[in-house]
Amino acid sequence: MHSYDPSAIETKWQKYWLENKTFKTPTDKSKPKYYVLDMFPYPSGAGLHVGHPEGYTATDIIARYKRMKGFNVLHPIGWDAFGLPAEQYAVKTGTHPRITTERNINKFREQLQAIGFSYDWDREVNTTDPNYFKWTQWIFLKLFERGLAYEDEVAVNWCPELGTVLANEEVIDGKSEVGGYPVVRKPMRQWVLKITEYAERLLEDLEDLDWPDSLKEMQRNWIGKSIGAEVDFQIQGFEDKLTVFTTRPDTIFGATYMVIAPEHHLVEEITTEEHKDAVAEYKAQSELKSDLDRQELSKEKTGVFTGAYAINPANGKEIPIWIADYVLISYGTGAIMAVPAQDERDWEFAEKFDLPIVRTVQPEEGFEGKAYTGNGPAINSEFLNGLEIDEAKEKIIDWLEEQGAGKKAVNYKLRDWLFSRQRYWGEPFPIIHVDGEAKAIPESHLPLELPEVEKYEPTGTGEPPLANAKQWVNTTDPDTGKPALRETNTMPQWAGSCWYYLRYISPDFDGGPVDPDYEKYWMPVDLYVGGAEHAVLHLLYARFWHKVLFDCGILSTKEPFQKLVNQGMILGEMEYTGYKKDGQWISANEADEEALPIKLSDDQVEKKGDGFVIKGTKLRIDARAHKMSKSRGNVINPDHIIDEYGADSLRLYEMFMGPLEQVKPWSTKGVEGVNRFLNRVWRLLINDQTGELNAKVVDKVPSKEQLKALHEAIKKVSEDIEEMRFNTAISALMIFTNEAYSWDEISKEVASTFIQLLAPFAPHISEELWVLLGNEKGIAYQQWPAFNEEYLKEDSVTYPVQINGKVRSNLSVPADKAMDKDFVLGLAKQDEKVKDYLDGATIIKEIFVPQRIINIVIKPS
Repeated sequence: MHSYDPSAIETKWQKYWLENKTFKTPTDKSKPKYYVLDMFPYPSGAGLHVGHPEGYTATDIIARYKRMKGFNVLHPIGWDAFGLPAEQYAVKTGTHPRITTERNINKFREQLQAIGFSYDWDREVNTTDPNYFKWTQWIFLKLFERGLAYEDEVAVNWCPELGTVLANEEVIDGKSEVGGYPVVRKPMRQWVLKITEYAERLLEDLEDLDWPDSLKEMQRNWIGKSIGAEVDFQIQGFEDKLTVFTTRPDTIFGATYMVIAPEHHLVEEITTEEHKDAVAEYKAQSELKSDLDRQELSKEKTGVFTGAYAINPANGKEIPIWIADYVLISYGTGAIMAVPAQDERDWEFAEKFDLPIVRTVQPEEGFEGKAYTGNGPAINSEFLNGLEIDEAKEKIIDWLEEQGAGKKAVNYKLRDWLFSRQRYWGEPFPIIHVDGEAKAIPESHLPLELPEVEKYEPTGTGEPPLANAKQWVNTTDPDTGKPALRETNTMPQWAGSCWYYLRYISPDFDGGPVDPDYEKYWMPVDLYVGGAEHAVLHLLYARFWHKVLFDCGILSTKEPFQKLVNQGMILGEMEYTGYKKDGQWISANEADEEALPIKLSDDQVEKKGDGFVIKGTKLRIDARAHKMSKSRGNVINPDHIIDEYGADSLRLYEMFMGPLEQVKPWSTKGVEGVNRFLNRVWRLLINDQTGELNAKVVDKVPSKEQLKALHEAIKKVSEDIEEMRFNTAISALMIFTNEAYSWDEISKEVASTFIQLLAPFAPHISEELWVLLGNEKGIAYQQWPAFNEEYLKEDSVTYPVQINGKVRSNLSVPADKAMDKDFVLGLAKQDEKVKDYLDGATIIKEIFVPQRIINIVIKPS
């Protein structure tokens, strides 16, 4: 091999790394540690597309850099392999999900190894491996023992076609995200985890994390802490009371009606005979909507009167009780006091159903005919009148407590975590039911494995597929010998991904989910990189489980992930559309229905300003990039990129596209560009004809010029890797290469150091060039080059010399004299070009700006 041949180089070094276990995690604890983690993938049948390796490449650069900086690095990978897609494939084809999952994992592993990621493959985990989910079940038992796992009748998103409960995020416009099947709301027996018990700690501990502010805010909003009051409203004619939570108890005098959720337990009891049919019909309609649909602010308000009334405790007035789907049973108490004058949603509802509106806060001008949510003094509120909001809140809460009608309260939007699924392909619960009571199975019986079943389809009765495995379901209580039934729900896919980062630390440890000695060394994760789509749920659930394990004494840290980075999505290639009308090209902003849209290729288009035009014209066109999807046909397979350009080109391009966090369009031309750069690096050092070092690569002491260029690159690349500015680090490598091409010779020492800088980004070509430069194999653990400021110091400083503001000469001054004003000015006045202007002139002023400029002001002649 003489010319640069990625396929030969990359296969060779990937084989070497695997055979030599180059990236095996050190087990000694003598060095500083760095735990760098990817959000592990779900191994789908489609394999990777080019968007997936972006985050993996970023973490791999950091991992390789930290090893060279002397850290013990833990950089693992695994598979989030339970879940609905594999089960659906099993239903369609009759193939066991285990077989599908194994095949997909093998494909993913092959693709990841082909990109050259420095994972420790000995620590690979798989959530469907009994040796792994044994500990998922064990952690569940800890939750159960601590009263944090319980059974409840919960209104859920039920998809009859899929035969399972779906999370709100898996329901779009009343249909399942997978398959697009109708989803209804119905109460079902479910396992629930008491995450609300940890709401305050989940909020407080966010402050100490190095996470993006936007992501922290998303978690705060999801937890949704509100401080206010619980207020009791007596229902007229009943002993029952309706309790509401409100953040604005100061507006209670303006509560002119109440709204309760359609699922509220009192609906049936308080609805009068004449309203029963309307209420029943409304409830049925509500069951077809997800919680997200019901909270859509822009949708038209709907509701039905129950015929019942409550008593406002502040003024004793009767107020009607309505049901409406914009109130959720899962938030607060499932009931609200409606104050339309101070709430836009309540105002719309009141206007539609002709309900009273009473202002309790003096609005500013311009709020006639609409709700006012701003500040102002209380009005129409008896003893609160004239008080500002905060003072009025305190006074009304004190009054409610005195009257026994309410109390100060804290509420969280966060609900307990619905933790069961009606699926086959998930972790079985380590629970049996004896005499109708849930009971944990002994830890010695773990792992509890899935039974073999003939069918993976739902039973059609709402029972999970496991209910068909009668022999497995019917068991005995090991303590009493009584007949018992196994739990037939399975855990959600979230379960295995809640704690996988811990198992990587000691994947073969059998005394618990993690070896405590190594946990103390490796935790917390120093850098966690993944998609923003997991910003709330996965991260919140993992933090919750981590805190429970911390409370159990199993972990030494309160939080799992110290630093978090979300990589931006990689979109498909740019699509360009021009427009023709009557055979003539027209600008995009002039196009109408009669204009014919025509797709344009790259060579017909050029960038102009912040947009694109047809080449050689000023006609603006539409240019868009879309999310990669099979339906659009714009998915780019990394295998094809590697086959044509090599893995190093793929890695470099994905990092060179732009800042890691930004959304970016893919461009195959961009890959060609970085591939040309790697070819230039190769030809800089290697003779294409002989395959040996170029004659210009010499075993000599580097020149000052070379050392200056090299140390500028060391400084820039080191700083940029630390800050994860990979695109600008690559630019610095390109700048160095361009400069090196202008040299007659290049020192082997300089060339070797440059290759060390390149190694984290393009490891395969770097390993090859490292050896060809005469170094021993194994660049991965070479010490990272140290930056030396001395090499950047100049021997001299150039001063532009101005006469009356116009540059007349450039003066070279020895660096050690460059700050000496008298010396520099004296030298300037002796300069031949300057002397011509000074002869016979009167000097008015001498301006000296150190290391910048000299300006001699003379009297005009």
